[in-house]
Amino acid sequence: MSENYYKGKKILVTGGVGSIGSQLVKKLLTLDPAIVRILDINETGLFDIEQELHSNKIRTLVGDIRDRDRLNVAMDGIDYVFHASALKHVPLCEYNPFDAVKTNVLGTQNVLEAALTQEVEKVINISTDKAVNPTNVMGATKLLAERLTISANYYCGNKRTIFSSVRFGNVLNSRGSVIPLFLKQIREGGPVTVTDKRMTRFFMDIPTAVDLIISANIIARGKEIFILKMPAIKIMDLAEVMIEQYAPKLGFSPEDIKISIIGKRNGEKIYEELVCGEDTERAYECENMITIIPNTLWYEEPAKIPSENGCIKSVMKSYCSSKVPLLKKDQIRDVLSNIA
Repeated sequence: MSENYYKGKKILVTGGVGSIGSQLVKKLLTLDPAIVRILDINETGLFDIEQELHSNKIRTLVGDIRDRDRLNVAMDGIDYVFHASALKHVPLCEYNPFDAVKTNVLGTQNVLEAALTQEVEKVINISTDKAVNPTNVMGATKLLAERLTISANYYCGNKRTIFSSVRFGNVLNSRGSVIPLFLKQIREGGPVTVTDKRMTRFFMDIPTAVDLIISANIIARGKEIFILKMPAIKIMDLAEVMIEQYAPKLGFSPEDIKISIIGKRNGEKIYEELVCGEDTERAYECENMITIIPNTLWYEEPAKIPSENGCIKSVMKSYCSSKVPLLKKDQIRDVLSNIA
């Protein structure tokens, strides 16, 4: 990472008090920016992050990405935008589809249009593995947000703005994720609820996710989708390890905590994909990252671009949580110890 890339820059983070957004703000502050503006609809969260950081380099802005006028003001003079604001919970989006579209699709369009109006230098959209072959409202809206972000590059004309995305798996210990849910259920004496014994998921921790976002912004040339290579976990194994590890600490015997299989939730997949189909034909990979380049590039030497970042043409046919090696239980214990 270039240590000076963010020095003196003005940055906006939408959804800046969420699990990813707040950690991204903290990391950016260590890179000596001129200012980091934090836009979020969560007034209490904005107050809390102000109290926590005590930094004269942050500005907290109450606002909704559904409000284009607010975004235009928030982006005045901004160099980089990290778009982390979204409705992200699959069941909630299933039962509130119109609102999911308003935030994840129309809200993203507002971000992109405001960035063009204000001639922001770079916009990085935060996406999800659920955007790949979506089977639910949340995934479908995030797929469209990805497509809008990439296609926004065609709207630039002579303006300097470029748009790229990063695509994540599940983020360990983020709000509303399975680890805090399992921990709460263990604390209450069980049962721990697993939707399906076959369920597998990609996982990454929050610091790794933040590093990917920051690195992607540095190397982005426009239209790329950046994907971190990450391990996969069987959710049943995670539940069993968490019971073994946390039940004694919470005053229970592991045998006292039962696991209840409750069935898939609306819109939920048994496995997740990070790359599939036509994307595999345009995928380049290095040690820790996959870069999907667009079908059409204005680069003079398209094949040279990924190699500049140490990438080679990928031969993968898919990148799916059911087809990669799963973490063993002792590895899951190591992961849990690192986020404790």
